[in-house]
Amino acid sequence: MQTTPATKTATATHNEDMTMTTANFNLKRDPFGRLTLTNAGGDVYHNVSPVRAFPIQAPNDGIALVGADGQEVAWIERLQDVPPMLRSLVEEELGSREFMPTIERIVDVTGYATPCTWTVMTDRGETLLALRGDEDIRRIGDESLLVSDSHGIHFLIRNMLSLDKHSKKILDRFL
Repeated sequence: MQTTPATKTATATHNEDMTMTTANFNLKRDPFGRLTLTNAGGDVYHNVSPVRAFPIQAPNDGIALVGADGQEVAWIERLQDVPPMLRSLVEEELGSREFMPTIERIVDVTGYATPCTWTVMTDRGETLLALRGDEDIRRIGDESLLVSDSHGIHFLIRNMLSLDKHSKKILDRFL
């Protein structure tokens, strides 16, 4: 019998060989599809949301589970160390909340002065993004960039050094 997302339940435990810093807790979806966490003491937290501590630099390390009031109710040190069922629930929830396309190639720009429009190929397909100013391109570490368009959508360039020659040439004009 296949388990539906509404009835998935997972339990995480703190073992000596696991790096999770939480005590026992159970995580499941309620009839409305929201996450409900029950800790080892029997406390129940409804409408729990996972929040990444470092969404770009270390997306699978340091995930807080926060209640509807914004208070942290559990902590997952490393997502790969939790049981597969729990990991699946957390990844599903994160996927539904996060939207950050990754730019794979810069196809064209309308000009090299801002404001301008970029045509980019992302991991979700080709799109246009309107760049208001040079400050809309921010460095994240040595190789990554975060590009914000005029609609508030953030695009990630995970490794600007691995872009094709044409994309690097365009990008160099803006950095």
